[in-house]
Amino acid sequence: MPRFQDVLLLIGQLNYTWTNTESLLIHMIAGLSQSDKETAIVIFLTLNTPRARIDLVERLAKMQKTPSGCRAEILDTTRRLSEEAKLRNKYNHCIYSFDPDSGRGLTQSMRIFEGRDDIKYGKIEELDEQEIARIRESIRSLIKINQTFWSITEKYGFPK
Repeated sequence: MPRFQDVLLLIGQLNYTWTNTESLLIHMIAGLSQSDKETAIVIFLTLNTPRARIDLVERLAKMQKTPSGCRAEILDTTRRLSEEAKLRNKYNHCIYSFDPDSGRGLTQSMRIFEGRDDIKYGKIEELDEQEIARIRESIRSLIKINQTFWSITEKYGFPK
């Protein structure tokens, strides 16, 4: 089990990579809405969740005026970004605990899961080597998504 600081550094890298990649939606908004980057930044910042930002980009991409090739590339990329959001959200909405003696790490979810007749909360999961590998793979995937957004920006002449 990696040390506590190593895990926190890895989570920080996941968050940095996510935020850096999510900000590229600004270029998608500007290009798809045929506006300038400054206007796209205001729109991006007004939408206060990643889901809302991704939804906007997907809806703009689905408009008839968007060339089909561009539409397909953007929708594929935003879907990949949405998949990566799940792991990022998990690690942003939990409490961490580490046993200093064993090095064992745990996460406890800060979400409520509501059933028909009951609620559950605080799901506890081990932060083991397999989870560390999932985080590293997510970071690699986000880097590829980032590169794809830049490629789309260049290919379709979206504002930089």
